[in-house]
Amino acid sequence: MSMLSVDRLRKEFGGVQAVVEVSFAIEAGRIHSIIGPNGAGKTTLFNLVNGLYAPSGGRVSFLGCDVTGLRPYELAARGMARTFQNLQVFFNMSALENVMVGCHLKSDTRLLPSMLGWPSIARGDRATRARAVELLHEVGLDAWVDADAAAMPYGALKRLEIARALAAEPKLLLLDEPAAGLNPTETREIDRLIQRVAAAGVTVLLVEHDMRLVMDVSDRIIVLNFGRKLAEGTAQEVRRNPEVIAAYLGTAAAQGAGSRHA
Repeated sequence: MSMLSVDRLRKEFGGVQAVVEVSFAIEAGRIHSIIGPNGAGKTTLFNLVNGLYAPSGGRVSFLGCDVTGLRPYELAARGMARTFQNLQVFFNMSALENVMVGCHLKSDTRLLPSMLGWPSIARGDRATRARAVELLHEVGLDAWVDADAAAMPYGALKRLEIARALAAEPKLLLLDEPAAGLNPTETREIDRLIQRVAAAGVTVLLVEHDMRLVMDVSDRIIVLNFGRKLAEGTAQEVRRNPEVIAAYLGTAAAQGAGSRHA
């Protein structure tokens, strides 16, 4: 059984077809990527999958259940977490507190009393803090545990948002352009982090423009063009697909090296 199944999904905005009859399935434990030119419908498809948008037609199934039309918080409770291209961190909180917000989904501790330090929840608060510190270590942010998010560099904030999403212990993690705006060193860190997340048993669905990253981490790639699925396959298959080359990748990318799939 597929972890996530999308069947003939459609979305229209005022008569404009943004996503057109897109179908695909994601197997557990894999890294799947969605690529395509600007305006191809990638983020719209993401928003349909995680409930930010209601589809105009089609069906989304998660863990064998029809979840079409469920809201993001309902999907989060079922094990689907997501990051955003535009950072959604709480800049008035520390890195630790940001991750504790994510832990709240899997904790019996009530968040507001925890932040206020009420004694009745001290034990749960300690466990939540310990888990948040562990997650910050896993994403390489040990030095920023007590720092205000507003003081953190952009690359660190990208990893902070991933840590907060992981705090909810998702079965499926949706990453919306995690390498956007990062320098090559930071992108390599994100590459390694994504692979560690998958190795730990979390299934990943990724939207990303950095083709080196996509080709390096992806088990399968879905290519969108003008809202339609143009192709799907392994990195090697997509790289060699003439339609994909013509629509998006270009000859240089198709001939590129450096992937673990090469």
